[in-house]
Amino acid sequence: MNDLQAILDEQHAAGRIPGAVALVARGDHVEVAAVGDRSIGGPAMTQDSLFRIASITKPITAAATMVLVERGAFGLDDAVDAWLPELADPMVLKDPSGPLDDVVPAERAITVRDLLMLRGGHGFTPDVMSPAGQALQERLHQGPPRPRLVPPPDEWMARLGEIPLVHQPGEGWSYNVGSDLLGVLLARAQGTSLGEVLRETILEPLGMRDTGFWTDQVDHLTSYYESGQDGFELVDPPDGQWASPPPFESGAGGLVSTADDWLAFGRMLLEGGGSVLTPESVQLMMTSHVEGEPDNPFLDGQGWGFGGGVDVRLEDPWNVVGRYGWVGGTGTAGYVIPSTGTVVVWLSQVELSGSQGMAAMAEVLTYAATTAPR
Repeated sequence: MNDLQAILDEQHAAGRIPGAVALVARGDHVEVAAVGDRSIGGPAMTQDSLFRIASITKPITAAATMVLVERGAFGLDDAVDAWLPELADPMVLKDPSGPLDDVVPAERAITVRDLLMLRGGHGFTPDVMSPAGQALQERLHQGPPRPRLVPPPDEWMARLGEIPLVHQPGEGWSYNVGSDLLGVLLARAQGTSLGEVLRETILEPLGMRDTGFWTDQVDHLTSYYESGQDGFELVDPPDGQWASPPPFESGAGGLVSTADDWLAFGRMLLEGGGSVLTPESVQLMMTSHVEGEPDNPFLDGQGWGFGGGVDVRLEDPWNVVGRYGWVGGTGTAGYVIPSTGTVVVWLSQVELSGSQGMAAMAEVLTYAATTAPR
């Protein structure tokens, strides 16, 4: 039994997770552990199990954006309203937590760079129940992923265009929506679907064959749970919302994937882009352009690059300066640690709405950050 397996066994025995897959890779040495069941009482969890990876979709969307930037489809500082006319002449809230009709005009256009950095003005502030936050949840179903509820891209954009920005473009940081906007931008710029853009730019070149916005491999897809008063409550079964194409392909959190597929993506970043991206583009992705304030629960006091968080200070045992990646609300995490050449992937089945799932993930991330390379 390896050390990673011991961690998962302990977390499973404590009842914190019904099942999980974890992977820590340093160079050619790959440590993988699986525990529990794909569905409670069902088949055993295996390394090739499929998970709804939620927000660790964001770095993949950002990487696809940088591929198109390198190809000249658009520039980082191009205004996005050429492809997203619904965002022309947006209005901005005077107070991010204020009423939706107390607004002023935007002082400049939203750019591609703004969306990559989540500085465009659409998104969640720490006050997630503000009028703007509630509008995003009620009109666009932003929040825990429920792909069958989200309207198609054109309708989604029309609804978003009616919601004011929570800050002036480039003058704040607001979570999540910018990555979904990038997804619509990529699809419209290429005249196809986001899934096809990701397949052509990232997934196919890296051999990420099991990654997509839905899957017909329902026998390999895990069930998805939330923590309830009486234990784990089923949110989505294997033949549920991810078993057919969704109306809206979410660049912020819609993908299904495996530990091995996200490992391939992480290795590409550690290799400086490999055959997919230039080192300069990878450096832009993995450099902190925004530093989080201590009271921002999304950034947790760390920084933000393009499509992912960047550790800029040591606040928790799992922090490593320069570490890049993110966590997903469905109970997932994917990070690369350039200083040690490490990729760590954590895939579980329970929404991160309680302390137990967070504790299990923290154990694995700490192990990856503190164990000496072999």
